[in-house]
Amino acid sequence: MRKSSIFNNWTELKLSQFKYKLPKNLIAKTPKIPRDSCKLMVVDTNTQKIETKKFRNVINYMNEGDVLVLNDSKVFPARLFGVKEKTNAKIEVFLLRQLSSAENTWDVVVDPARKVRIGNRIYFTKNLYCEIIDNTTSRGRIVRFNVKEDFAKWIDKLGKTPLPPYIKRESDERDREYYQTVYAKKVGSVSAPAAGIHFTKELLSSIKKKGVKIAFITLHIGLGTFRTVEVEDLSKHKMDSEYYEISKESCDLINEAVERKKNIIAVGTSVVRALESSIITGRKVRPNAGWTDKFIHPPQTLSVVNRLITNFHPSQSTHLMLVCSLADRDLIMRAYNKAVKEKYRFLAYGDAMLII
Repeated sequence: MRKSSIFNNWTELKLSQFKYKLPKNLIAKTPKIPRDSCKLMVVDTNTQKIETKKFRNVINYMNEGDVLVLNDSKVFPARLFGVKEKTNAKIEVFLLRQLSSAENTWDVVVDPARKVRIGNRIYFTKNLYCEIIDNTTSRGRIVRFNVKEDFAKWIDKLGKTPLPPYIKRESDERDREYYQTVYAKKVGSVSAPAAGIHFTKELLSSIKKKGVKIAFITLHIGLGTFRTVEVEDLSKHKMDSEYYEISKESCDLINEAVERKKNIIAVGTSVVRALESSIITGRKVRPNAGWTDKFIHPPQTLSVVNRLITNFHPSQSTHLMLVCSLADRDLIMRAYNKAVKEKYRFLAYGDAMLII
């Protein structure tokens, strides 16, 4: 049983209670190679002890019969660069999600938006262009591409990996490999499920040999993952919706482990959101597919997950708030302060934390 805190019994939660100072030089700009060589901070919610290990040591905190839950969503090279017809103005078209495969229409973000109006065509090559058919927000547009067949090949050939906005450099071939988990399968994310980046195929193989079950879910991470919280009263914050799927096979693995009182180890906050959006009763989950805008923060607690592997998140972010629904806020903020003091690497390409 996890220890509760005064904080987790509060009903009035404030944004300012999740604030910490992150020096810019601690934001990781490049991947750690090999993947599992990064630091792992182990936070024990019962003893309140905080230790530093290597990520590859994470296997030591898993037991036979436990279930490791991974998000198999795959980041696609969503940034396309073209020119506007007639003016040749350079335009970036950031693909968010496909709306219709039959028409090949997409929800996108364009930059600079002031140059892009309904009816305009943007050319990426002589044979590939999109036409603006609607406005959604100041920068959001709905576009229709002239190519329908083999469109994924066009994206793969012309698109660039969508690095997080805090990484101020152009992506390269290294990012195509490392801003992606080794088990990525289902295309749909524009931001990597970063906690999973640290796993190698060899480490996953060793985990399986230990008798740990591996369950896959899918949650496609959108640009909303970077949206800042702008209200002090957290009950007024609205999350962007993201599509997720949980198979019967994965549910059976998880529910059986719950019955046997084994650990459910989530890799990343996206996994937690998917599982917590699919609860039947108690700690059981059901097969599901749909959209979730679930916002998890104290005083809410997690129903399914009792161990979490995650990265170090931005100050006042919804990810940090979710982490504080599994462990006491005071303990997590102490861990973050220790990470800053000991110069851990932060955010997507940074180091990892294991909460037990």
